[in-house]
Amino acid sequence: MLAALFDNVPLMIMLVGALVGIASSLVGTFLVLRGNSMLSDAIGHAIVFGIVIVWLLTHQQSGPVQLVGAALTGLLTVVLTELLVRTRRVKQDAAIGLVFPVLFSIGVLLLNLYARDVHIDTHTVLLGEIGFVWLDTVTLGDLRVPRALLSMGAMTLLNAAFVGLFYKELKLATFDEGLARALGLAPGVLFYGLLMLTSGTAVAAFDAVGAVLFVAFVIVPPATAYLLTDRLWLMFGYGTLVSIAASVSGYYLAVAWNVSIGGMMAVMTGVFLMLAFLAGPRYGLVAQWLRRRGQRRLNEIRTLAVHLYNHEGTPAQREENVTRALREHLLWDDAKARRVVERSCERRLIVRAGEALSLTSAGRELAREILEPGRSRR
Repeated sequence: MLAALFDNVPLMIMLVGALVGIASSLVGTFLVLRGNSMLSDAIGHAIVFGIVIVWLLTHQQSGPVQLVGAALTGLLTVVLTELLVRTRRVKQDAAIGLVFPVLFSIGVLLLNLYARDVHIDTHTVLLGEIGFVWLDTVTLGDLRVPRALLSMGAMTLLNAAFVGLFYKELKLATFDEGLARALGLAPGVLFYGLLMLTSGTAVAAFDAVGAVLFVAFVIVPPATAYLLTDRLWLMFGYGTLVSIAASVSGYYLAVAWNVSIGGMMAVMTGVFLMLAFLAGPRYGLVAQWLRRRGQRRLNEIRTLAVHLYNHEGTPAQREENVTRALREHLLWDDAKARRVVERSCERRLIVRAGEALSLTSAGRELAREILEPGRSRR
């Protein structure tokens, strides 16, 4: 049974992609909320420097030593970035753009000078090839398990454990760093721990999916979740769902169109981001348009109620509280005047008798609330 699952090539590819997405979005959520999401791009490129340095020192191409080297490289990237920012000569985004190209280029130069014949390829680091993860396996008993599945499964559990153990501390440090520091929670240490996990996830993912897809999974699913909810725990849930959906849909579309699997997975994260941007229940463009339309219609009804109330019981009531006066005094065309009157009648705010319009008790109360806002509180 298990052997059949591990021999299922499409399942292994999609599962590895989903694990990369889940592990990345767990740490990426806090980076997005802190406004440091581009640090993942810097780390994703700068780990080439750490990988080459570790190989030069230990001649190991993979394993825990490489994870440690990548984590330290991620910290080096952040430290150098902060040193530049503290000079007040450059902003953080510019500092990131200065640091990671330097580390990446040094790594590429060292790779070409001292590791030319070693199986460490910059193209693989950046783009990866998730379609071949099923070929690199580890024997566990009678099972041949893809190495990427084990490494990404371990990183997913490690990231989930870190977030679960320090959830409250990370939440407070993300939204109110000053208060976290006042309470002695050491937000800086938590942030560096988060970056170490980000670096570890990057080096675990690069052989399977490459740095580009890793960066996409770190940023896009959390950003999509942020458009869908304001609750942190729900952001994790939505980020996980987007990662899984992007991996599954990306795989099948890539096979159907004969294109890069990793590239299509990254594209699908963008598609889900666009859908959230357009159709999100709160921040989506459609939702915002519907709210503005609803508010505009409400304002029109309120305007009509105030107009009728101001002339109610006056000698001008017979001339002002009629449909044609809406065209003359409120500058509404016939169609708009008719729509507003119909909506007001549906809400039982006014009563229409031919051309004459009169307020109901509910409409009169609405007008009083607008004209005398303190009346209801007295």
